[in-house]
Amino acid sequence: MLTRRLAAALLAAVTAGTALVGCSSGSQESRCAADGSTVTCAPDQRSKTPKVSGELLTGGGYDISRDRGQVVVVNFWGSWCAPCRAEADDLEATYQATKGSGVTFLGINVQDSKDKAIAFEEGRVTYPSIFDPASRQALNFDIPPNTTPATVVLDREGRIAVVIRRAVTRDELRPIVEEIAAESPPPNGAR
Repeated sequence: MLTRRLAAALLAAVTAGTALVGCSSGSQESRCAADGSTVTCAPDQRSKTPKVSGELLTGGGYDISRDRGQVVVVNFWGSWCAPCRAEADDLEATYQATKGSGVTFLGINVQDSKDKAIAFEEGRVTYPSIFDPASRQALNFDIPPNTTPATVVLDREGRIAVVIRRAVTRDELRPIVEEIAAESPPPNGAR
């Protein structure tokens, strides 16, 4: 019994430490405006996006560098996550409303099985998702596994403009995406 309690206490301490590291590991958030679970960075405060690439749930590969010049909305989700289910329709509606402005969306499925992730996406979203069961992409963005869902908005230069560490609604997300998209026009030939 004591061993279980000790193990549970150690697990709680490691989880809390991971959350604190994720929230404070870089100077990114200390340079930017934080409002609860949302961090917004002015253009001169933005840091470059970490490398994002991987296997898509639908097959094939993805590398975020192919979307340079686009505003990219990256959403971290799992089929097991109730808030992820709640925000899926809002994410898809925002994607449909903004994709004509040089905006694209990318899901990153974390801590999940591929079959459950594919079933979750069917009929919910039309944008691609990377399968990342080990949450490596999330950790590259300083998104601890215990803060799923999370949404990151990248500007056209591939810099982190906004980080939201909770579920989003279309009424909240769409103006954020439109504001970042309006900072500069998409390059010629951009989608």
